Amino acid sequence: MPTPDSPAYVHVVDDDASLRRALTFLLESVGWCVIGHGSAEEFMTRFDRGRRPACLVLDIRMPMMSGLELQQLLSDRGIRVPIVFLTGPGDVAMAVQAMKFGAADFIEKPFKDQVLLDAIGRALRRDSEQRMEKRERQALLDRLNRLSPREIEVARLVAEGLPSKTISQRLDISERTVQVHRLHLMGKLEVHSVAELAKLIWLCDGAESGE
Repeated sequence: MPTPDSPAYVHVVDDDASLRRALTFLLESVGWCVIGHGSAEEFMTRFDRGRRPACLVLDIRMPMMSGLELQQLLSDRGIRVPIVFLTGPGDVAMAVQAMKFGAADFIEKPFKDQVLLDAIGRALRRDSEQRMEKRERQALLDRLNRLSPREIEVARLVAEGLPSKTISQRLDISERTVQVHRLHLMGKLEVHSVAELAKLIWLCDGAESGE
């Protein structure tokens, strides 16, 4: 949950002005910063990902651009922000589709305040975790970027479990040179075993592919 000096942002997107005001009052009462938007288009114009945890409370049915269309637009632009959809009694099929596309939750109107607060709390924790994972992936990539192109080649072959002699033959360099590269790259990457090196290479490959 957010701390008082670093509140999370909750973006409320709903064309019903009275509902937006009510939700803003409710969410601000528990310490969240609330930004209301009367349409999906207005949200896209004003939205700033920022550095604080955030989530989106989004009406699934709106004129012009629907909640589902906004969800797709965010996905197309690579913007990952957890979404809690607000749905009507006849919107179950749409809500299921939204969940398949990665929505954090959906709440059917009319809803109890605590049900919505709990859903938003989970969404914000999810965003915090995603942000932490992104920072960790970037830190791994930064470590790998310390290596020269040749050291990266050696690192990948060492991570595969190949001995220095085999690596020297593959790269057409001396076995002594392989050992020097290996010593340097282990120090730069701050790893102490082949197992640690293999894990780091695997995690970095996953980070680069966005997995």
